[in-house]
Amino acid sequence: MLKSNATFVTEFLFEGFSSFGWQHRLAFFAVFLTLYFLTLSGNMIIVTIIHLDHHLHTPMYFFLAVLSISDTCYTVTIIPRMLSDLLNPYHTIAFRDCVAQIFFYLTFGINNCFLLMVMGYDRYVAICNPLRYSVIMGRKACVHLSSGSLGTGLGMAIVQVTSVFSLPFCDGFIIPHFFCDVRPLLKLACADTTINEIINFVVSVCVLILPMVVVFISYVVIISTILKIASAEGRKKAFATCASHLTVVIIHYGCTAIIYLKPKSQSLLGQDRLITVTYTLITPLLNPLVYSLRNKEVKDALRRAIWQKPLPS
Repeated sequence: MLKSNATFVTEFLFEGFSSFGWQHRLAFFAVFLTLYFLTLSGNMIIVTIIHLDHHLHTPMYFFLAVLSISDTCYTVTIIPRMLSDLLNPYHTIAFRDCVAQIFFYLTFGINNCFLLMVMGYDRYVAICNPLRYSVIMGRKACVHLSSGSLGTGLGMAIVQVTSVFSLPFCDGFIIPHFFCDVRPLLKLACADTTINEIINFVVSVCVLILPMVVVFISYVVIISTILKIASAEGRKKAFATCASHLTVVIIHYGCTAIIYLKPKSQSLLGQDRLITVTYTLITPLLNPLVYSLRNKEVKDALRRAIWQKPLPS
């Protein structure tokens, strides 16, 4: 039921890290700013290398470049505001800005989930059906798959934003988080949120469980196929092409599932905040690190870019 005699809010205030002292917030600012710049530079280097090096013009690296761009947009949506609030913890955010932040956060976050699923399918086709790989994963198919991921992100973000902001927000305006997210906002609503909680859970299951199941099935078949390869060198090479993707998948889906699939009664906002820091700062940074450190083709492309002699005029 809607509370009577309530004042509807037009802006919100993030609780964020305001409970920490000035020195702690300054330390967090330095650490998070460093991670932010590393994330931006790492992802931009990956995109640039893939664009410039023709050896990396393959479906696998096309999807990696798209993921890096999406990760960059995802990070830019959240981190600059968080850094600002560490220095000025009592700076409010306008209602419309909160709507925009949650919309872009959900769009690129969901896009990442489905892109990782697409990348798992790409590895499945490459290893289990190598003779038809170039036909199945042609340029048009890659564009359709990446566009489908973004379209799914946009559609589900619209559903979530419409669900959350159709609710009235009355006396409570302090969001117990460092950015606008679905669960903290639902806690502030001054009306029954049962339907909205169900919508949030259904979207979370579609975004997390479906891609995880597809990736899991893909890797069961992939591992089964790899084990049938006669040569040890062939098995090692096949495993190496999947290791980077699998590492990112486990960290990304693991952290996100803990937040969004955990029962409401077990949700501890302080704990959720720490986990959220991991997948908003660490996971986007892991993508360029994991793919550059564990992937021989990317390392070779980096060496060629760094040591390449200028062309004679």
